[in-house]
Amino acid sequence: MSDPYNRVPAATARAVLEYIARQVVDQPDEVSVTDSGGNGQAVRLHLMVAPDDVGRVIGRRGRTAQAIRAITRAAATRDGEEVLVDIAD
Repeated sequence: MSDPYNRVPAATARAVLEYIARQVVDQPDEVSVTDSGGNGQAVRLHLMVAPDDVGRVIGRRGRTAQAIRAITRAAATRDGEEVLVDIAD
């Protein structure tokens, strides 16, 4: 039986978010994802990319960002969690 206190919150959603972001940007080594929250509330994932890549992640009229958030939320349901995605600028 795994220890619920040592697990990474929204591990599947975090991995999906990092993978998608690395595919979209020009500098994939600059992609990082941190988290906060959990313990009965939504986990907030913070996506940080290189300053030159922020526009690529957000997209025109925010459509890329909306798609990334939707896919990440769907991946979080696999872990039975709710996530919110913030894109640092």
